[in-house]
Amino acid sequence: MSKTCKPSELKTDSILTAFLSQTHRVDFSGKIPVDPITHLSPAIEANSFYFGNPKWAQTYFEACHRDQAFKARWQAATGSWDDKIVVDVCCGPGNLYATLGGKPRVLIGIDVAYGSLEMAQQIGYTPLLADAHNIPLTSGFADIVALNAAIHHCEDMVQVLKESARLVRPGGLLVIDHDPQLQAWNYRGLGLLLYKIRHLIYQGCLPHLHFAPEERDFALATEIHHQPGKGVTAELLTHTLEPLDFTVNLYPHNQAVGAEALEGIQGHPPHWRYRIGQLLSGINPTTPEAALSILCVAKRNP
Repeated sequence: MSKTCKPSELKTDSILTAFLSQTHRVDFSGKIPVDPITHLSPAIEANSFYFGNPKWAQTYFEACHRDQAFKARWQAATGSWDDKIVVDVCCGPGNLYATLGGKPRVLIGIDVAYGSLEMAQQIGYTPLLADAHNIPLTSGFADIVALNAAIHHCEDMVQVLKESARLVRPGGLLVIDHDPQLQAWNYRGLGLLLYKIRHLIYQGCLPHLHFAPEERDFALATEIHHQPGKGVTAELLTHTLEPLDFTVNLYPHNQAVGAEALEGIQGHPPHWRYRIGQLLSGINPTTPEAALSILCVAKRNP
């Protein structure tokens, strides 16, 4: 593709064909191209159902990953998307591009939720319904591969990291952020008790955080690695990506800081409830291991 264009200016099959793996057979007969998923795991089914619900997906699109600190942090991590080939793995309804903007040469969004992909398509994504554990795209073509709030929704976080890393060209970037760091969320004792009854607390004291039971239950079913005892670690990221010929830089942060996260500024949690939960669990909230997330900026060596 020689000319710069908006992703929506070309037909989906025209865009994807150049990047498809020969080992997959993507079905282009519908509005959204589909790579058949042979193993519908509980995580895939939960994410497909929750993020495929138009009402719930719209709520997520409007409420999550849309603030200025988030935008500044990602822009500092990836640079401009203009004229770049970008793959957004587990893109959901398109929050990342909706927030960052730009004019990528190609913008591919991969997800398991058909309804979310329809929303992402409307704002400029080339959608592809596929399993992030087994992505039907060729290797080494993307300038930027993004995983935003993604791998904790997947059963095998290492496999999703490897599949995403495979797509990055030499000199390109793999950027991962907004997954829960294991130690930060490893509540114990009274902190764990309050975590387990948090929905009752939200209903009585923090109504803006309260969701209807059905929506809440299905949302929690998608959070495979977002619970005490589970999550992302620095070792998971470095031990997975460095052997794949990436230079890995990690920036622990508390989700409320912008570009300064890349200067080593951890910041404070966006709400006091996180700090209370950590203190009651014997976690020192000022340590890097207690930061809510780790921004990973991994550059594939030339």
